[in-house]
Amino acid sequence: MPMKCNYVRAKTGNAAWNLATEEYLTRNCHRSELTFFLWQNAQTVVIGRNQNAWKECRVQTLLDDGGQLVRRLSGGGAVYHDLGNLNYSFCTHRADTDPEKQQQVILETVRGLGIPAEPTGRNDLTAGGRKFSGTASYETGDGCCHHGTLMLRVDTHALERYLQVRADKLVSKGVDSVRSRVMNLCDIVPELTLDSLIGRLQDALQLVYGVPPEEWVPDAEARDAIEQLAVRFRSWEWTYGRKIAFTQCLEQHFGWGHVSWLLEVEKGRILSAHCESDAMDADYLHDLGKAVEGQAYRADMLLGKLEALPAGNQLRRTMRADMSRLLLTAAGLQGAEYRKDGKTDADI
Repeated sequence: MPMKCNYVRAKTGNAAWNLATEEYLTRNCHRSELTFFLWQNAQTVVIGRNQNAWKECRVQTLLDDGGQLVRRLSGGGAVYHDLGNLNYSFCTHRADTDPEKQQQVILETVRGLGIPAEPTGRNDLTAGGRKFSGTASYETGDGCCHHGTLMLRVDTHALERYLQVRADKLVSKGVDSVRSRVMNLCDIVPELTLDSLIGRLQDALQLVYGVPPEEWVPDAEARDAIEQLAVRFRSWEWTYGRKIAFTQCLEQHFGWGHVSWLLEVEKGRILSAHCESDAMDADYLHDLGKAVEGQAYRADMLLGKLEALPAGNQLRRTMRADMSRLLLTAAGLQGAEYRKDGKTDADI
């Protein structure tokens, strides 16, 4: 039986409201139901769930210019949104999530415009080696959300003005600036408009899923629930996070993302461990940090705690091994020595 497809288009450029709407739609998806949400934010930097706002964004410059800073529920890196950018969200029940099928909707849309789009890197879509879309996902309640961006006519000068991109990330991409890494769809199709792009997305959604999308408009009850969720996205605590006097920062770039592991160690015991990262699996990084909190800063004890943490897939096993090596090296044990057989969790 084909899935029921709902279609929702946001009426506002307010980032907190749009993220709250996305969360509401994700939490309230039934089995065999897909909700396709299209939304735009006006002059906004959106940071990943585990990122440090001040490291990723020139916060005061953005705010002085009248912009918005918000933190989303998914992992990944910071992005800039304006009304030249179209955001999409596929909201489903966990049992029905199908990222490949959802990505097919986007590829059908873009390739239908004559743009040679290809999925590359961790979660990017590119054309001619330049990125026009980034994606991420998260789970909440019984729902799963896969969301992304489509750069139509984004102000790339503003993007570079507000985002702080690490020099090592640019070097690894072989480019000189963040603007050199990205492109707008209108660079290839100058006549492309927002309405025509949305129309093509709706057509592709029907083509891939085999059913016409039905428009969904929130009623008063749904709007009240969305407003309650938006309170968190507007809050200082959610966006900027609590202040901790960290005594050590362990930082390294891995294939799955860049990590800063911030540790507060007192009298030989880890009081708090906070991970800041652009990694996609935000939940597992949080779990890794929690696993070592309260533990003595001894390599053997930390290793035991990390190895005891379940890792249900290859990516998580790799993350666990890499983070173990990073932490254990700092705790006085060289990473190559921390398994007697010379292997890491990723080798098993």
